[in-house]
Amino acid sequence: MTDAIESTAADRAVKAKHRKMWALGDYAALAGDLIPTLGPALVRACGVKAGDRVLDIAAGTGNAAIPAALAGADVVACDLTPELLDVGRQLAGKQGAELEWREADAEALPFGDGEFDTVMSCVGVMFAPHHAATAHELVRVCRPGGTVGLLNWTPEGFIGRMFAAMRPYAPPPPPGAQPPPLWGKEQHVRTLLGDRVTEVEAHRATVEVDRFERPEAFLDYFKAVYGPTIAVYRNIADTPDRVAELDSALVELARQHGCGTGRSTMEWEYLLLTGRRSG
Repeated sequence: MTDAIESTAADRAVKAKHRKMWALGDYAALAGDLIPTLGPALVRACGVKAGDRVLDIAAGTGNAAIPAALAGADVVACDLTPELLDVGRQLAGKQGAELEWREADAEALPFGDGEFDTVMSCVGVMFAPHHAATAHELVRVCRPGGTVGLLNWTPEGFIGRMFAAMRPYAPPPPPGAQPPPLWGKEQHVRTLLGDRVTEVEAHRATVEVDRFERPEAFLDYFKAVYGPTIAVYRNIADTPDRVAELDSALVELARQHGCGTGRSTMEWEYLLLTGRRSG
């Protein structure tokens, strides 16, 4: 019993850190500035239509949930971070989208078995630390014959490599945690879903990002706006040499991906995977 209590307390502490991290910066601005097409792409791939009951897990500020609602679906957008949900409500109101916003942990969803026709996540569930628990939950709440749809950054793409560059400067991950970009590997996701999801279709694609004319502009933007980057820099704030090392690594990474080489368009790779809930 003591071990269980300690495990639960440790998990609560991890989730509290995640909430705090994603509340940093301005994720809504980043999603709108850089990746506004990803949510609609996932909604189309899932075949969301009017009347469908849809759950968007780790929905953030509604990059996928709002397009699904505008398509006529009955949508619940859930996320661990209430600050993101508050912004999402405002964005939905401005666009005339009606949907439900719920605070929820992707690893322990407060929904019944088979409650939704479509369960999806757009660069969201990949950041839950325990992949198997997350996969179990997203399949559990999807009805038999319903659609599971996931869009996640690949390890080999720009964002996956950015997280790899930041990892040595971040606090140690909690026990049992797995790297987020593994959700961008098709075989990893297939293994997580197992035979509970059939008719799996997966392909890699890229989103074009043309906001940054110089690598340094990319660095400044992410240090100001993106919660995980802000958190990593806070972790090393007292060690200027390490800050300079990470600055250099991220600037070079942006340069390698086409930023500041006479063109400003970068291509960020993701994996889009859909399937049918078996049973």
